[in-house]
Amino acid sequence: MENGKKHHGIIESLMHGLGFYHDTPYVSDYQREANVRSTIYMSVVIIVLEIWMLIRNVKLNVLTGKCTSFGMFLQYTKNYWILLFVGLATLIYGLIFLKSRRKGLRKISDIWITLFAGICLYFGMQTSFSDFSRGRMIICFLTMILYVACLLIWRPYISIFMLTAIAYGFYQWIDHFAVDKQGNPVHVSAGDQINYITFFISLIMVAISICHQRHREALKAESLEIAAITDELTGLPNMSRFSQLATDYLEESKYTNTELIYLFFNIENFQTFNDRFGYNGGNKLLRSMGQIIRENFPGEPYARQSDDHFVVLTKFEGYDLKVGAVRNSIKYQNKEEVYLDIKVGAYRVKDPDADPRLEVDHARYAANLLKNREEEYIREYDDQMDKDYRLRQYVLNNIDKAIKEGYIKVYYQPVVWSNDGELCGCEALARWDDPDVGFLSPGKFIPVLEECRQIHKLDRCVYETVCKKMRDCLDNNLPIFPTSLNFSRLDFELMDAVGELEKLVEKYQIPRKYLHVEITESALSNDIEGLQKSMRILRERGYSIWLDDFGSGYSSMNVLKDYKFDLLKIDMVFLKNFTGNDNAHKIIKSILDLAKELGMMTLTEGVETQEAVDFLQGAGCGRLQGYFYGKPMTYEEIYAKLQDGTYRLASEFI
Repeated sequence: MENGKKHHGIIESLMHGLGFYHDTPYVSDYQREANVRSTIYMSVVIIVLEIWMLIRNVKLNVLTGKCTSFGMFLQYTKNYWILLFVGLATLIYGLIFLKSRRKGLRKISDIWITLFAGICLYFGMQTSFSDFSRGRMIICFLTMILYVACLLIWRPYISIFMLTAIAYGFYQWIDHFAVDKQGNPVHVSAGDQINYITFFISLIMVAISICHQRHREALKAESLEIAAITDELTGLPNMSRFSQLATDYLEESKYTNTELIYLFFNIENFQTFNDRFGYNGGNKLLRSMGQIIRENFPGEPYARQSDDHFVVLTKFEGYDLKVGAVRNSIKYQNKEEVYLDIKVGAYRVKDPDADPRLEVDHARYAANLLKNREEEYIREYDDQMDKDYRLRQYVLNNIDKAIKEGYIKVYYQPVVWSNDGELCGCEALARWDDPDVGFLSPGKFIPVLEECRQIHKLDRCVYETVCKKMRDCLDNNLPIFPTSLNFSRLDFELMDAVGELEKLVEKYQIPRKYLHVEITESALSNDIEGLQKSMRILRERGYSIWLDDFGSGYSSMNVLKDYKFDLLKIDMVFLKNFTGNDNAHKIIKSILDLAKELGMMTLTEGVETQEAVDFLQGAGCGRLQGYFYGKPMTYEEIYAKLQDGTYRLASEFI
């Protein structure tokens, strides 16, 4: 049994060594291109050689008078001219082949190279046959054999057969037709035969070595190519490959008039699954999702985009049924306690020539709108989404320009003392007044900047605008009041928030008591030590620190336990449905009492009615903010209201 296996292995290795194996289209194209490159180099040699031979013949025959006419010269040098033009044609063909890579050129490349090699070989045989009859070596023939061996690198068994046949045929020709000047037969001596046989054997070995070397290089290049276009975990194409496949698929759809649609898949609750079953469990789920995609969209472009996100380009007709099949498969992947589902965004193709990657973004945008919507798992991109998406892209593409050109404006919303209504400060709020799209409310651009981690640019712009305006007021003896600045979690992640604020204070020489730092409750969920350190530095340097939006999140009590604030700002959510709501009254009163026990001042935002004002005054809330006292407005509007007596500036701000 073992001997049989060994015998079989030897035969298999021998067959492989001779070139009896199946190549992929990539490997075949790689080797064909290598042959064309060799042909280009050889054609250059032929061109240079034939030009040199023509110049040499001009010197030897024309200048010495041996050729008395141009016709005689052409007749005498016709072989050189033929080889020269064949070499030029081959060079041009090879360069066009490498540049255009057209399928038609690839189909004739083997024929063209064989023709070129055959012509070179024929002239080498003619020249060497003549030389041999005169008692010379057959060097020209051997040189052309080298050409053939280097040009026609296909399979080892082809090189062996071809070179052996050429050598045998040439010897037979010489033995039958070679004669000297007296007409006597001329034969290859035994010593020369041994030398020529040795030459051919060596040349065959070199050709085989080149064959195997190119084959190994082709396989290595193919593996690198596959790795570059394949997602390592799932084996699906990556987005680079998807873009190529989708482009070809879209091109075909033009001729078949097939309506196509992009799909973006997001595995719902994947993070929880990954936490529950670990890294390996998560990877297993992603591989399973990849297989589900393959099974439901055979022959169509698909890819893993990133993380738990997958994309597909499929026919519009019946796509919802395929999505349903994927959903059913993924929902029942795990029979245990972790809930799994998918959210799918869909974008119908309108322009087949559009970039697939950009089109996928539309489908992704639609999928993102399905978050926290349990009853809905698929949504198609529509006209309203398109307007929102374009605005979103505009915001991201133009935030830097808006800051530079001054399109970002700072509006100030008044904060008053609850006992007398005097102005004791303002909150700085960003607005975007764009010359192209008009006035943008915060709800249009702030969530986009937060999602795409660009919010720190806007916040720093607001900080500097506030400091600059304060400096102008101080320089011109205009009224000045404290202004609170909003700091989000991303501000502490994406920039040195404390350092940036300190730079601005030093640059504009602003007293720190006029700047209040509002930190949103959502910013306090991560990196407790880092944020506590930043807050400690701010307090040591004289800033008042406020907790913004208290009650809007789920960790309010933990926040009060872990951090120290100077002021507690109660979220406006508590004042919704305030009228006649005893529970709301009790909760707000309890929060105010708790803040007092913890040594914090208080402010309630969202105050819109006299009833709310009266209750908050009686409950002991120190500061009030809301439309009842004024909407956000420019500094000039605030100043005008101070001038006409609408607002009275408080004598004390703390």
